[in-house]
Amino acid sequence: MNECRKYLTSGHKGHLIGIGGVSMAPLAEVLLDRGLRLTGSDIHESQKILQLRSLGIPVRIGHAATNLDADTEFVVRTAAVHDENPEIAEAHRRGIPVFERAEAWGAIMQDYRNALCIAGTHGKTTTTSMCTHILMAADRDPTVMIGGTLTLLSSEGYRVGKGDTIVLESCEYYNSFLYFYPSIAVITNIEADHLDFFKNLKAIQTSFREFAAHVPQDTGTVIANADDANTMQALKGLDRRLVTFGMTDRADVYPKNIQSVGCTSNFDIYFQGSKVTDVTLHVPGTHNIYNALAAAAATLNLGVKPSAIKYGLAGFSGANRRFEFKGKYNGADIYDDYAHHPGELKALINMVETLHYERIILVFQPHTYTRTQALFDEFLEQLRRPDIVYLAQIFAAREKDNHQVSSQMLADRLENASSFSTFEEIEDILRAAARPGDIILTVGAGDVYRVGEDLVAKSKTETK
Repeated sequence: MNECRKYLTSGHKGHLIGIGGVSMAPLAEVLLDRGLRLTGSDIHESQKILQLRSLGIPVRIGHAATNLDADTEFVVRTAAVHDENPEIAEAHRRGIPVFERAEAWGAIMQDYRNALCIAGTHGKTTTTSMCTHILMAADRDPTVMIGGTLTLLSSEGYRVGKGDTIVLESCEYYNSFLYFYPSIAVITNIEADHLDFFKNLKAIQTSFREFAAHVPQDTGTVIANADDANTMQALKGLDRRLVTFGMTDRADVYPKNIQSVGCTSNFDIYFQGSKVTDVTLHVPGTHNIYNALAAAAATLNLGVKPSAIKYGLAGFSGANRRFEFKGKYNGADIYDDYAHHPGELKALINMVETLHYERIILVFQPHTYTRTQALFDEFLEQLRRPDIVYLAQIFAAREKDNHQVSSQMLADRLENASSFSTFEEIEDILRAAARPGDIILTVGAGDVYRVGEDLVAKSKTETK
């Protein structure tokens, strides 16, 4: 039993810093359900914090050494909390062990019979959501942690179940997923990303290979994208059971008879030459067929019946911020998407092009300076494709402006693009430009979704 796991048992008392976060709040609920005593802190109030307080967890706003009670035995922090934090400093001063959030999840999953971990540069939120739909349809009552929200879970990104299966979206950034102990590890694809942490693509592949190697040699399974060269290269020669998915029968799990109309795809899923089930998928694009195949492969390996795969996928209408319909403005359809990597932009635009709108208007907010600079040419390649591109300023996230890259630099290399200083400027130009037959896409991992939401809200007030 590792040190973290030793503390995550009934009766122990812990303190969670950043307890209102997307994966810290569910962690708190899981720990509470296991009989632990908890306190928490965060920088501002939120609905999640109100919910945690309603469950009996004292949460303090602001960070201070006094937030650690005299009987606190361990601390869990998010990746955004550094050693300079007064609560971390106090824990170190008192000799209280400090664990990373991913480390805690990794310890918890060892107590489940099935730990399904979904990783990949793209598609992991959607694939995790699809797996959740299938397992719920199969009455497996899973515990779930998703890096986004899902309508099935009352628009939360998590649920605490009583079954023997835990499902976690697993991120490679800072090698976080190397704390995990999957019985089934899914790798949707591998591309160069997070280059502020990883040296290069080879380093990323090495990390994914190590993640896959965490699967038990005799009883575990690795689910991998047979059509993704980077993934297959990373896993070459790995001594683990491998089940592949892809678009042809070179893979173990593959589709046949694909028919796509608008935002709906119908196809049959096959496993090693035998039909498993037919599927109706209500999210568009080839990339979502891949995600569905990955989810089917994973849940088949959990012994789920084909009917649960059929009905689980049929009930999936998309995760929050994944080609999410927001409404209309002046006859134009407005959708929002989380795509923030050239590969994700490519998949999104490929899909939208099949919908045959008269014009594609893309409002793009680049995410982090390092990603924009490292993948500058790849971004240019995809941003040339829409009819019109409006660029918001780069969303800094965890970074500071390095003054070496900007949205204006992208616009200067594009004939179809303009850069703007504020969302208000973009909204003004969209109000003048939008017309029936347009699709307006607000795209990025930051707060660009506000542009579409504001337009929809204004449309409602202007028509009153």
